[in-house]
Amino acid sequence: MSGILTVCGKPWEKDMCLGIPMQIQEINGYTARCEAKGVERDVSLFMLQDERLQAGDHVVVHVGYAIQKLTPQEARTAWELYDQMLAGSE
Repeated sequence: MSGILTVCGKPWEKDMCLGIPMQIQEINGYTARCEAKGVERDVSLFMLQDERLQAGDHVVVHVGYAIQKLTPQEARTAWELYDQMLAGSE
């Protein structure tokens, strides 16, 4: 699951940004309509232009860009971890 959590900011800061696993619904050029947990977003595929992507594939999305292709199992595992973190914060 490398690449799902990405560090933001300066190396000495403790900030963490999340890359969100999303499933591609449709592709139009370098833009994909992606969905996760009922939320849809238009996502740039520009950073993954060397990957073979199609509807049904999973990608990590960070600030509007797909940054990594995931297997369905990696996407499920990431969401299980996120759900656990959210449950722990209640």
